Order: sequence, then structure tokens, then C-alpha cells
Amino acid sequence: MTEAKKSLKRTLIGKVVSDKRAKTVTVLVERRVKHPVYDKIVAKSSKYHAHDETGEFHTGDIIEITESRPISKTKNWVATRLVQKAVLV
Repeated sequence: MTEAKKSLKRTLIGKVVSDKRAKTVTVLVERRVKHPVYDKIVAKSSKYHAHDETGEFHTGDIIEITESRPISKTKNWVATRLVQKAVLV
């Protein structure tokens, strides 16, 4: 049995909000959840620092990030692939 093993690492898709740091992008991940008391759908968001070795992702891009070992104090995600390029206005 040589089946492809499914990765146990979490993956998230979000928007790059900052690419000013060297080899790091800040990714905003938004999710919609139902409020426990009011039963209203509310948007919650979290920011993650992701490792971008080549500097290929820029502000406005939608990318996929994957969980990894800690790379620095705040960085334990790696930018894996570009989902959608930022649209120029």
C-alpha cells in the first residue's frame, strides 16, 4: 500500500495585508461564525505572520498558508501557494 498520505498540517486561505518585512507576509484570515446567543452570522478575523522565502507575495494577493514549526517568535506558518493575484486599480 503506497497511498498518498494526507497532510495533518492545517491550511488557511487569506489576504496579504502587509509585505514590508523581509521574508515575512502578514495574512488576514476571515471566517464567518454563528453567534452563540444571538444566532446571527458574524465575521471574525485573525492575522498570521507567514514565511515567504522568495518574496513573491505582495499586498492584496490571496494566498494559502500552511502550519509549520516555529520559525520565529510570532511566525509559525509558511506561505504555500498563490490563490489569486491582487487586482491593480
